[in-house]
Amino acid sequence: MRTLNLGILAHVDAGKTSLTERLLYAAGAIDEIGSVDDGNTQTDSLALERQRGITIRSAVVSFAIGDLTVNLIDTPGHPDFIAEVERVLNVLDGAVLVVSAVEGVQAQTRVLMRTLRRLGIPTLLFVNKIDRAGAGHAHVLRGIAERLASSAVAMGSAAGLGTPGARFTSFTAADSAFTTRLADVLSAQDDAFLATCLDDHEALSYRRLRGELAAQTRRALVHPVFFGSATTGAGADALTAGIRELLPAAGGDPGGPVSGTVFKVERGPAGEKIAYVRMYSGTVRTRDRLRLPDDDEAKVTAISVFDRGPHARHDAVAAGQIARVWGLGGIRIGDPVGAERTTDPQRHHFAPPTLETVVVPRRPGDRAALHTALTQLAEQDPLIGLRQDDIRREVSVSLYGEVQKEVIQATLANDFAVDVTFRETTTVCIERPAGTGEAVEFKEHKATNPFLATIGLRVEPAPPGAGATFRLGVELGSMPYAFFKATEESVRETLRQGLHGWQIPDCTVTLTHCGYCPRQSHAHAVFDKSMSSTGGDFRGLAPLVLTDALREAGTRVHEPLHRFRLEAPADTLAAVLSALARHRAVPLTTEARGTAYALEGEIPAVRIHGLEQQLPGLTRGEGVLECAFERYAPVADGTVPSRPRTDHNPLDRKEYLLHVVRRVRG
Repeated sequence: MRTLNLGILAHVDAGKTSLTERLLYAAGAIDEIGSVDDGNTQTDSLALERQRGITIRSAVVSFAIGDLTVNLIDTPGHPDFIAEVERVLNVLDGAVLVVSAVEGVQAQTRVLMRTLRRLGIPTLLFVNKIDRAGAGHAHVLRGIAERLASSAVAMGSAAGLGTPGARFTSFTAADSAFTTRLADVLSAQDDAFLATCLDDHEALSYRRLRGELAAQTRRALVHPVFFGSATTGAGADALTAGIRELLPAAGGDPGGPVSGTVFKVERGPAGEKIAYVRMYSGTVRTRDRLRLPDDDEAKVTAISVFDRGPHARHDAVAAGQIARVWGLGGIRIGDPVGAERTTDPQRHHFAPPTLETVVVPRRPGDRAALHTALTQLAEQDPLIGLRQDDIRREVSVSLYGEVQKEVIQATLANDFAVDVTFRETTTVCIERPAGTGEAVEFKEHKATNPFLATIGLRVEPAPPGAGATFRLGVELGSMPYAFFKATEESVRETLRQGLHGWQIPDCTVTLTHCGYCPRQSHAHAVFDKSMSSTGGDFRGLAPLVLTDALREAGTRVHEPLHRFRLEAPADTLAAVLSALARHRAVPLTTEARGTAYALEGEIPAVRIHGLEQQLPGLTRGEGVLECAFERYAPVADGTVPSRPRTDHNPLDRKEYLLHVVRRVRG
């Protein structure tokens, strides 16, 4: 039995969840198609999803296409919940990217397709809503070729667009224009196939073309395009056949070493953790003991496998399958189960959240309950990014947008009975070292260094996306390993707040000096902390040394920039350009489209909300603005934003020592 783990991805409101319902119905997995508006779809199971009519959490359903079991993962389309998509990508064998025939290629569609192509995930495109007024064919295909993938190939034609009778007809060997286009696209992607075409183009059989199409689709070189309607079912059979023919089944040896990935965690009725695991190799059985990160072990108490319908209890889950697993109490999203896959990308596929807000309980007595609730939410969504400020007794959460804030508020009220408000949402910046800096403090200088530790650190810039790297410039045996570990942990914690209070995500920190006092005591006495180094000495000293090194290097604050696309009537262009300039937006391209103009460019994230508020008045309500994160860039308007610190502030040595030395020596 073959298995395919398939993701359904789309811009919000493109009809992704409706397509999931249609595929389940066509496969006989459900007897009646649910409706997003009625709140009775298979994958939107949360009460909040049914109320709002949007997908918030990824969900898995299973159905069969002949001898192929498809585990279909429905993901959120709203950009505020891109973290859910982030986790799912690593477990997919293939994907269907849904595009609206009315709106065409949208901002989130482009973000998703760029990521799918970068990761090499085989992808089919489904142009949905051909029955809706305003649906298009030629211009949508042109938009796909220009903005998503030049190697896209239409697999049929759509007729009756914009009417309930709209239909999709697959091309066949008799369609010479299709076979010619197919041969051209395939030969452009593969030199060996190009040589075959040049030798004898006429000898290429349609069967050979279809075989090469399947091979190149599975290598993510070519992207077949289907048209249809999830509402009426038009094109669903062709898409189903394409999924079976063109996408690769899961691999993996059930008899090999156990290896899997946790891509979702939820809580059961009794509060127990349930881990969603994709298996790549081996077989996990009930009562097996699994190796988890940090050298922990856990005993599997129950397994529920997705297989041709609702998930059902099984004794085991094998390579290629997805299962819900009980008993892994300490597990987190992204953790490996068994052997870790060396091919797993370690960095984020999408940009981290660029917004932040402080969560405030309406009742002061709910502070402890709020912290517990947010901790559980962070287990299910690691990119929430809790930021605890013990000094001000506040908790901040990272956000992708205002809708996510509303969902967090409703979830806290409904699931945890904690009513909260939020402070004003602020933009999250980052800091990057401007140069190289070094600092060192010796344990012998007791007048300035009260810690029994010597630490020297060098800070250097690193390329964007490289992450923070800690290196040893001293011999590993020069002091106990625990002291190296304590220093590294403290360095990484300190990098969360640079000179201006923002995280420093990309840099290299090298330990250049180290020293310690061995375990000792007075004659005939027990171990004396005042004479011997402890891990606390290194944890306490590292922030001071690192801060001095950062001061010497200097840091520069970078703000998030978004790529925008703005469509507006031609007669409003002058007013729109003036508004863009006021909001520090930089138009990069301007294109005339009939009586309208389309502009693309970059705008600081902090300015987007203000532009959105002004746009309706500037364009008589006809302007359309789409934005998606593009990159970080140095703050350019002269004012350097800062963020209040949540630690004991190593920038102020006196204040820091007042708090930390008392605790270390206490």
